[in-house]
Amino acid sequence: MRQIKVLIVEDSLVFRELLAQNLAKDPAIEVVGTARDPYEARDMILKYKPDVMTLDIELPRMDGIEFLRKLMPQYPLPVIMISSLSDRVFDAMNAGAVDFVAKPVTTKREDLENFIRTELPVKIKIASIAKVRRHTSTASDVDIGQLKNTGGKCDLIAIGASTGGTEATVELLSGLHRDMPGIVVVQHMPAGFTTLYANRLCERCDLEVREAKNGDTVRPGLVLLAPGGDAHMQVIRQDNDYKVILKKMDKVNGHCPSVDVLFHSVAKAAGRNAMGIILTGMGGDGAQGLLEMRKQGARTIGQDESTCVVYGMPKVAYEIGAVEYQEKLPNIARKIYYILNKQ
Repeated sequence: MRQIKVLIVEDSLVFRELLAQNLAKDPAIEVVGTARDPYEARDMILKYKPDVMTLDIELPRMDGIEFLRKLMPQYPLPVIMISSLSDRVFDAMNAGAVDFVAKPVTTKREDLENFIRTELPVKIKIASIAKVRRHTSTASDVDIGQLKNTGGKCDLIAIGASTGGTEATVELLSGLHRDMPGIVVVQHMPAGFTTLYANRLCERCDLEVREAKNGDTVRPGLVLLAPGGDAHMQVIRQDNDYKVILKKMDKVNGHCPSVDVLFHSVAKAAGRNAMGIILTGMGGDGAQGLLEMRKQGARTIGQDESTCVVYGMPKVAYEIGAVEYQEKLPNIARKIYYILNKQ
């Protein structure tokens, strides 16, 4: 099996060498070069033709985001951002990065090496099969003016996403008005970043978006985003309301929060009065939960292969019969309105 050729772009000599030494220990990965700034990186891209590049945001001579914007139109390749806690990482995703990891705050060499040997190689392997976006979408790209909810019986909408989902969710939510039922979202993301991501979504969408808190009420026009970390998000029925609960549990399908945990809870709490949507992502998280939602009478939508960064989660869901409608990402908002207005 051919190794994945990786180029590391990082200005810190110590961290750059740690990345190179530890990634090289993975038999599936070949570190073909390291660069301290985008100018060195550009030359190495031409020379080594890497399969995946890891990229820091803060770099000398040109920052990582500007580099991405200049690089992608000419040399599209999967890029993983290694970022400290900052909402600038979402600018990088909009510029074409496939995924990101949180840079460890620890200075202990053992902890740094553990991060490099565990989390980062998984992201690299996923990125190596990802589809690189050649254009970006923003709220202004989506025409929502003519779409209206005329009063369907859907009480809530549950959305799950992983790799590529940060931009997919922005595009989807940008196509929805505040006349939507309450929306709950699980996006696989490191702790801390979900607060920043919710704030960014709120700025770009007509809907109100915020990170969920234990006991929050699901209500029309509000999007509740599961916080990254060690708790799963579930929905329960309490009197005449739907409530969000955050429960510390082991990872499910390798994730916490898990899309499956959310979808299973929605199937139980809302049954046929819910809608489930599964977006781009690696693996199968969410597929079984979406199937259970459909069995309980919920309407379900899966993102199609052509618009997924990684056609994994929606593919598994489609293959097991969990997906009622398979749609291109730009069409999903319109399909939601269609379903709501037909009920």
